[in-house]
Amino acid sequence: MRSSRIVAAVGIALLTWTAVGAQETKPGSVGNGVTDPEEYRIGPEDALQIFVWKNETLSRLVSVRPDGKISLPLLGDVQAAGQTARELRETLVKRYVDFIASPEISVIVNEVKSIKVSVIGEVPKAGRYELKSRTTVLDMLAMAGGFGQFASRSRIFILRPEAGKMKRIPFNFNKAVSEGGEQENFYLQPGDIVVVP
Repeated sequence: MRSSRIVAAVGIALLTWTAVGAQETKPGSVGNGVTDPEEYRIGPEDALQIFVWKNETLSRLVSVRPDGKISLPLLGDVQAAGQTARELRETLVKRYVDFIASPEISVIVNEVKSIKVSVIGEVPKAGRYELKSRTTVLDMLAMAGGFGQFASRSRIFILRPEAGKMKRIPFNFNKAVSEGGEQENFYLQPGDIVVVP
């Protein structure tokens, strides 16, 4: 009887924790310009499966070129980078309607290759990392092996490419790991460079 109460209490605690977590991570509220985490945006080098129902000739596995486009039969070049799989599907449906009556199309991101982030400076494993999912600054520092002996934890910054220029975003490790500093730990974006002086 006692063990069933414990199991029930743990279950309620997990449900409460999940509900609270769901409320805290609202779409569009993630820091530094990153929108809904469920809406992955396709990038260069990603591998996509384009499936046109009842048409094997048009269905294919394609890679997104460095210019952000994919090449498809009948359509030629189509811009894929920057769109979600759902948005690209809608684009393809509109374009294929000239050739197929009521086209049914699925777009699947088979492999993510476009999220590349670099870490340089006072870390044991500096380098360029190909990421498979959304990653915070603290996650990236952990992947790079933490800090070197002379690292300045309060002077870390991120170089982010924006409109042909590099934007400098400060990151204070000590604030991020202190109580109440969770908002300091933001998500990285493709092309970011984490610099640890």
